[in-house]
Amino acid sequence: MELITKKLEERFKKIGTQENKKDPIVVAKYFNPTGIGTWYATAYYPEEKIFFGYVSRFKDEWGSFSLEELESFRGPFCVGIERDLYYKEQKISKFEIPSLTK
Repeated sequence: MELITKKLEERFKKIGTQENKKDPIVVAKYFNPTGIGTWYATAYYPEEKIFFGYVSRFKDEWGSFSLEELESFRGPFCVGIERDLYYKEQKISKFEIPSLTK
């Protein structure tokens, strides 16, 4: 699966950095279909191939994660991280994430 497309790159570029916004727009959502892990990407830096966003795994937190990290992960049966193809852009506050609503 293609995790970043030209269309997504253009959208991230149009929105720009959101690292200091209280309620940023999640442009892309990635998930581990065979286990835990969801990545809510709010920014992408194509030169470094680094995302910024909210990561929900063992510990939920804001931070950076790399495209290479997502692409190289292999879970059970060699299944990799996937991009939610049905995801529609929305603000992070619209997600029901317990650690964000505390």
